[in-house]
Amino acid sequence: MAILKGNEIRGMSREEIVEKLKELRAELARARATAAAGGSLENPARIKELKRAIARILTITKEKQKEVHERARGM
Repeated sequence: MAILKGNEIRGMSREEIVEKLKELRAELARARATAAAGGSLENPARIKELKRAIARILTITKEKQKEVHERARGM
């Protein structure tokens, strides 16, 4: 799975974003469980990439919510 860019996330529908977030969180949980059990990860840096991708999605989602809220208030 490639690293998500901000423009890619902004181009997704809300349903796609929610689904991608679920996938990334599940993959992160699997990677953490493997690491905690003493297993070797194929790419240890993948945990960092997953955390960043999740944070990026949440940040962009919050930006969209804020934008909608400000438009509703007439700012």
